[in-house]
Amino acid sequence: MSDHYTTLGVQRSASADDIKKAYRKLASQHHPDKGGDVSKFQQIEEAYRVLSDTQSRAQYDNPQPQFHNGMPPGFEDIFGQAFGFNHPFADFFGRRQQAQRNRHLNLETQITLEDAYNGKELLANIKLPSGKEQVLEIKIPQGIRDQTTIRLAGMGDNSVQNQPPGDIHLKVNIVKHGRFTRTDDDLEMDISLNCVEAMLGKSITIDTIDGKTLEIKIAPGTQPGQTLAIQGYGMPNMHDVRFKGRLLLNVNVTIPKFLTDEQKQALENLF
Repeated sequence: MSDHYTTLGVQRSASADDIKKAYRKLASQHHPDKGGDVSKFQQIEEAYRVLSDTQSRAQYDNPQPQFHNGMPPGFEDIFGQAFGFNHPFADFFGRRQQAQRNRHLNLETQITLEDAYNGKELLANIKLPSGKEQVLEIKIPQGIRDQTTIRLAGMGDNSVQNQPPGDIHLKVNIVKHGRFTRTDDDLEMDISLNCVEAMLGKSITIDTIDGKTLEIKIAPGTQPGQTLAIQGYGMPNMHDVRFKGRLLLNVNVTIPKFLTDEQKQALENLF
């Protein structure tokens, strides 16, 4: 293949104007309408097309080898002849299929707040995408929090042979409790007193999440909206079950809407 610069009769350092002037001169001399050679005129046209464009000229001046899949042309054939295309590396050179992996499986389960407090062992039987029946032995740790995900390594999909099995990611959801509301490791519940009990104080009993019964002394003068904290009767910390949160008692004081005349008079006499 002839060099485009030689075809136009210019130096490789020629400016764009120099290239344009040379092209016009040669195109006029070799135009077929003036008896010029068609092949020569086409070479001049091609040379000018490449060198007149900044980008194509730069590519022409600095040619880059065109590789297929990162290898020079023909290398695949050489490699195939040397090893045969059953060689484990052969797929790397344009003949490979993307390596498949076994999938991770996402599952969910529900437990009660009591289960979360005590911890729980579950036994489940699931069917994997491969069709295999898989038995899962799951240990729910004490103090687990809502929507915590437990990883069961190597218990997932095993459809792809000669590949490590996937994992199972089990999200644990804790159902809403009838008495307790959980905040981190603290448990909250509401207690109700009438106005006299709040003024004079009272002893009440509370059933805790672990089935114990506590006797709580409400101090005289307890105010509406006050929160009483009892340390160590909340949820165990899932990272160290020796530590437990608080049991928080939110005090509601009920005030009667209607009083008899005698009750009103008694209160007036009292205060």
